[in-house]
Amino acid sequence: MKLFGTDGIRGMVNRNPMTPETVVKIGMAAAKTLRKIGGRNRILIGKDTRISGYMLESALTSGICSMGMNVVLVGPLPTPGVAYLTRTMRMDAGIVISASHNPFQDNGIKFFGPDGFKLSDSIEEEIERLVLAKSFLDERPVGASIGKAYRLEDATGRYIEFIKSTIPKGFTLEGLKVVVDCANGAAYKITPTVLTELGAEVITINNHPDGTNINHCCGSTDLHHLKEEVLRHGAHVGVAHDGDADRCMLVDEEGREVDGDMMMAAWAKEMKKEGILKRNTVVATVMTNLGVERYLQKKRIRLVRTPVGDRYVVEEMIKGGYNLGGEQSGHIIFFDYNTTGDGPVTALQMLYLMKKKERTLSELVSDIFLYPQILINIEVKDKSVIEDARVKKSIKAAEQKLSKEGRILVRPSGTEQKIRVMVEGADRELIQEIAEEVSETIKNTDNSRSGG
Repeated sequence: MKLFGTDGIRGMVNRNPMTPETVVKIGMAAAKTLRKIGGRNRILIGKDTRISGYMLESALTSGICSMGMNVVLVGPLPTPGVAYLTRTMRMDAGIVISASHNPFQDNGIKFFGPDGFKLSDSIEEEIERLVLAKSFLDERPVGASIGKAYRLEDATGRYIEFIKSTIPKGFTLEGLKVVVDCANGAAYKITPTVLTELGAEVITINNHPDGTNINHCCGSTDLHHLKEEVLRHGAHVGVAHDGDADRCMLVDEEGREVDGDMMMAAWAKEMKKEGILKRNTVVATVMTNLGVERYLQKKRIRLVRTPVGDRYVVEEMIKGGYNLGGEQSGHIIFFDYNTTGDGPVTALQMLYLMKKKERTLSELVSDIFLYPQILINIEVKDKSVIEDARVKKSIKAAEQKLSKEGRILVRPSGTEQKIRVMVEGADRELIQEIAEEVSETIKNTDNSRSGG
């Protein structure tokens, strides 16, 4: 059983690996791997608002304490908040219990090292090896050597003050009316409080989590409600997060979506002008729109692409010494502030840019032309179907049709049993036709291989 995917461990709750029994072992294995001789031996645990968070938090805490490490509990807090507190409080590690944008019946476990970055593959592999081996169970300490659990009462306040510190002291958002969609997730208090304290008029929606409504028809993956509210209230901008608030998507004053690609492009232009865009480079994934790449080229800004997943963006940023990167889906990484995608920081930075430039959001991104993109998600029985000769032939034919005026990207999902087909190009009818042809080939091939 392989535990770790591209973004930690994830699955349906009460099905392996997200069962209490396995999570206790994951906590034990993590403590065994991360414990340092003479270290502080403290692991911080945060979570989003899923009903299963309490159960899994207890299981993790039990496993970690049983191996002699202490646990600091912060309750519901965005993933970037956990990364920030792990680093600034000198923890040995941080853990987030969240399945990000997935529905409430799923949950997951993400690890951060003491530097606030996600754990290396080698450490994850060691945790996985120990969980499966079970050979360390007899090494548990006894008596006064077992760990303790504490609750950090001011975690939310600490994170809020950090977010506000990312814009100049004395700068306010007065005059801005903002609608915030919290996705009934971890940022349900954070972003509305930050923006209100900085002077904005804030209308908050989907900020009453009940354990089962996280991400349901709301948040960064479903903007229809936010668009309606922005127009109804005559707001200047709408902000949307996902369940663990490492994402941020925006809606402009006309109710139009502004995604991560456009936010990165807008900030890259400004940072280059200010002379603070390191190596005049932005790091993004293969999903980032071709129109953004060409826009940046005109501004003499280089775009470096990585596989999909913010961990790959971060790895490339570290390797190249870059300070701006992210994903189309709204994971924006400002290395000058945090070590991971930070939805509340991204929202504040975009509002700051609007106020600083005295421009509406639509004006800020008006010169960024995005190519039409079609994305189709296909549920499959076997994700290796993309290696089948029939599928490869279909993709090659699509590439020939697109020529240099577009792209096709076919990849397995890192978190779900799906194949994702993305086609972009100047001709919307053509890319729709190509996406449907390739998707149909994948469906038929998967069915024939499985005997369906």
